[in-house]
Amino acid sequence: MAGYQIDDVPSVTIDDDMMQMLINKSADEEQISLMSEAVILVDEDDNEIGQASKVSAHFEAGLLHRAFSVLLFDSENRLLLQKRADDKVTFPGVWANSCCSHPLNSTEESELKDSLGVKRAAIRKLHQELGIDPSELKLEDFHFVTKMMYSARMNEDWIEREIDHILVIQADVNLSINKNEVSDVKWVSQQELESILTGEIDIDGEIAPWFRCIAAQVMSDEWWNSIGDEQKLLGLRDGMIHDMGDVSHMLTYATGAGLSTSIMEVKPLVEKRISDSLCASKHSRLSSAMMHLIEGGGKRLRATLPWLVGKAVGDSHSGLLDVGAAIEIVHNFTLVHDDIMDDDDTRRGLNAVHIEYGLPTAINAGDAMLAIAFERLVGAKGLEHKDVGAMVNRLAWMVRRVSEGQQLDIEFEDRIAVSEDDYFEMIEGKTAVMFLTCAEVGSRMSGADDETIQCMADWGLAVGLCFQLMDDLIDVLSDSDTLGKPAGSDLAQGKRTLMVIHAL
Repeated sequence: MAGYQIDDVPSVTIDDDMMQMLINKSADEEQISLMSEAVILVDEDDNEIGQASKVSAHFEAGLLHRAFSVLLFDSENRLLLQKRADDKVTFPGVWANSCCSHPLNSTEESELKDSLGVKRAAIRKLHQELGIDPSELKLEDFHFVTKMMYSARMNEDWIEREIDHILVIQADVNLSINKNEVSDVKWVSQQELESILTGEIDIDGEIAPWFRCIAAQVMSDEWWNSIGDEQKLLGLRDGMIHDMGDVSHMLTYATGAGLSTSIMEVKPLVEKRISDSLCASKHSRLSSAMMHLIEGGGKRLRATLPWLVGKAVGDSHSGLLDVGAAIEIVHNFTLVHDDIMDDDDTRRGLNAVHIEYGLPTAINAGDAMLAIAFERLVGAKGLEHKDVGAMVNRLAWMVRRVSEGQQLDIEFEDRIAVSEDDYFEMIEGKTAVMFLTCAEVGSRMSGADDETIQCMADWGLAVGLCFQLMDDLIDVLSDSDTLGKPAGSDLAQGKRTLMVIHAL
């Protein structure tokens, strides 16, 4: 049995709480030690941004990190599959490609030139998992072909979120399986693999979601025909990062996480889009004013809702995050102007934008944010040119409805009699249509059918109405520190909330 100790590789100390969590979940002792390996954190363009322990990168919301997948073929052009050991913390007992793991945060395995870093990591893991002697493998025999980005959740605790470098090698090797890593192996032809993927051949176990992506969506007849031909393999390089979205559904026993964890999976990615858009201005004061409320925090429920809905009803992809960022920018534009109209001095525990930067700059910042939101929208990945007009029209409709709701809110302050119907008409425009739009657009961009799109739009409207009802209630029952603005400010300003309507 081949292997190495954690002291042999870069590692990050796991805190006591995380260590106890692993022990409580009855994780294997050797696998627990390997969870402190230092993986490489990356952005969506595969740029290195830091390091984290393997457990941190895979627990709960997870962290996007660099990975590799080796496709090892023998001289008969058969592909080696491995079944992950039952002792593995993540995705135990599933069938995957020949070897799949992570380069670690070292000079040797971080090197991007000629993909040397992931190739060195591949040799290390092929030895550790399959007992393949490094002398049987040469760096130059590995061929980097492409990358893919995906996320795959196993259950509420564990998730894979990777930019996966796909490597191809042909070699006749001797195996000495590490049973702590691999429980079984199988050499398969192209036809046999296709039969396994379609379920015609039962291999006693499920296919790992990432390998199903590789085998069904990336590999092609051209790949198989190129094995053993260096020039053809070089020709397969496409310079792309294939966006697979969330592929958790490819594992039949996968279970989801709670709302907070699901939001946190993509919240940093959406916030980066927002920051990139708002900080693109040549005028630093304008950028700072636009970013003021963003930096104050926020739940980002609207921003992440298109992704969450798309993941639930169709095919998720990064374009959903672009749309979410656009809608979140619109939302914050309305907050800037809303604070001016309501003469509110604080928001999210900060000075309102017009207090911090002055009234003219605040108005200008809000106007700019609206324009920037549409810039982000039309540049959304996966949005086809023929659909841009309809998408712009839908977002414009949303902004108009929000403005109409705001106008009703303003006028209600001077009216004695405001009915429940009037109130619901107001909050539908001011708040709920944003949730409706997020859900509708998310389902549409994920490829859902018309009936599902309408269902999700109705659901989004209902969620938005509930959101505003709860917000009105919290304004009365919560405290100023929690709210980030004076408690009871709606009452003080004469806002006609549902409670006030019934009180009157």
